[in-house]
Amino acid sequence: MIGPSTFEIRIICPPGDEDRITAALAEAFTTGPVRAYPTRDRTRVRLYITATDRAPAPVLRLVPPDH
Repeated sequence: MIGPSTFEIRIICPPGDEDRITAALAEAFTTGPVRAYPTRDRTRVRLYITATDRAPAPVLRLVPPDH
């Protein structure tokens, strides 16, 4: 295991879809470098991306000052 909220995403896709897929994942997660390798038959690409869940936005509560 890499870390508590870090994981690896593995995708097999056509070569022309790499940029679209990595951009969509970068919008959803904090991602590291993309490692791309051809599949055995060399018709598709295997993508390996290390990702981390983004922390949810903090919940802010307005507390009235003491009078």
